[in-house]
Amino acid sequence: MRNTRQLLRKTALGEEKADIVIQNGTLVNVITRELQDNIDVAIKNNHIAFIGKADHLIDNKTKVIDAKDKYIAPGLMDGHMHVESTMLTVTEFSKAALLKGTTSIFMDPHEIANVLGTEGVRLMHEEGKNTPLRVFTTFPSCVPATNGLEDAGSELTAEDIEEGLTWDGVVGLGEVMNFPGVVYDDPKMIDEIEATIAKNKTVTGHFPDGTPEMLQAYIASGVDSCHETVTREQGLEKARLGMHIQIREGSAWHDVKEVIKVITEDEIDSTNISLVTDDVYPQTLMEKGHLNHVVRRAIEEGVDPVEAIQLGTINTARYYHLDKELGSITPGKLADIILIDDLNEMEPSTVIANGQVVVVNHELVASYTPASYPESVKQTVNIQRPLTPTDFSLTTKKEEFVEVNGIKVIENSARTEKMIAKLPVVNGVVQMDMEQDIVQLACIDRHHQSGDISLGFVQGFSLKKGAVASTVAHDSHNLLVMGTNQEDMAFAANELAKTGGGMIAVLDGRVLAHVSMPIAGLMSDQPLEAVVDQVQQLERAWKELGSP
Repeated sequence: MRNTRQLLRKTALGEEKADIVIQNGTLVNVITRELQDNIDVAIKNNHIAFIGKADHLIDNKTKVIDAKDKYIAPGLMDGHMHVESTMLTVTEFSKAALLKGTTSIFMDPHEIANVLGTEGVRLMHEEGKNTPLRVFTTFPSCVPATNGLEDAGSELTAEDIEEGLTWDGVVGLGEVMNFPGVVYDDPKMIDEIEATIAKNKTVTGHFPDGTPEMLQAYIASGVDSCHETVTREQGLEKARLGMHIQIREGSAWHDVKEVIKVITEDEIDSTNISLVTDDVYPQTLMEKGHLNHVVRRAIEEGVDPVEAIQLGTINTARYYHLDKELGSITPGKLADIILIDDLNEMEPSTVIANGQVVVVNHELVASYTPASYPESVKQTVNIQRPLTPTDFSLTTKKEEFVEVNGIKVIENSARTEKMIAKLPVVNGVVQMDMEQDIVQLACIDRHHQSGDISLGFVQGFSLKKGAVASTVAHDSHNLLVMGTNQEDMAFAANELAKTGGGMIAVLDGRVLAHVSMPIAGLMSDQPLEAVVDQVQQLERAWKELGSP
């Protein structure tokens, strides 16, 4: 770095010429929260060398980019996300993210960790190093997510996490979901947090609900962020206690509208607030974008555009103690830069990542090494034997009717309600009740070949025929099957086992749609467009089966 800083000094003075000069743009200054007109930005190697009028840094080898009538902004930084939720490899996701102006992500690969343990985390972490996207990792903290309630594919110990924290590019501890464990002194959770703090790294949080006393005990433990804030009141409470608020806008969670009011109405200082996606599905990436969509939503809700960009750049860098290198367009920083025609639209036309032009006129020009995963990672649906319809028979000694506890789904919510229903019994087998919109649900161990199957009932999907199944089943990612008849349920489960996992919809023993996810049963090995096409087919198949 000493030599780099010397080179940047010489470039600023004109003793060296710039590699790239962006000319005549309006600089989005996230340090002073202002727009500066008619500014040039000079890049040497992969760093910013000079800001102002840079004519003295141009020679015949300098690449000049005309930014007249454009805004020059820092590359966007997503401070909390799970790449697995995109259904893509890190490589394929990075292509979509860069096109939308995201140049850095902080991923928590706890989904693959629940299937493959440290090996899965390492595979994604190392893959991230081979993309133009800057991929940081927060090492998963809660694997398995629920001890004793369900079998996951692996377990990460405090020792595993302490070792993972030494990897280059691991910047902290992944979201600490077991907040009761933290509050009530679970030794494993406390050891993980203390190991992270000892390495001067960031402990990221997850506190959806609890008493004020629990919240303050959680913060006092060293966990100092939360992306689970869904109300203005929660946001204000956490912000006042010094917690970094990560306002989330993903595919299933839409929290910006409510939580952003702490800025637009309560007018609190936004320095300790940032924007994140958490979970983004492939259709959202293609149709709405990535973090640029979240920034755009903040602007739509009344946040000043420059402040909204701060929420997606410098604030994130500061939270992870990386603002000396990233998050702003200032001398000496790494050159992650986007050019935007309209701040309200937040659609970048040019993207520079680590000093390299990777997007030109909305087209990706970066070169990529294809992602490579070992075959063992694609063989993770390990059921004991092929399933039969009778495996889904829930038996009882009752003769005519039985009262069951079930799950009631809530439209557009990840939360559910308890449902109690009276169901008929035929020949000792509890029956579904289509008139009550109650169908059968099964969770099948796909990690240990134990043969374990949990059977239950669910209400609210409006399924009228066929069956659906998935190996994406947060957080243990076993094989879930739901259906209106046991023959199709068995067929759906067996098909996913044969193909390595994914999501499927079947009817009368034939496949209507299949999203193939052979990598850990969580991610596709196909490009974004192919995955989106498969997901759209699956959506149509669900509707054909009756579910709106």
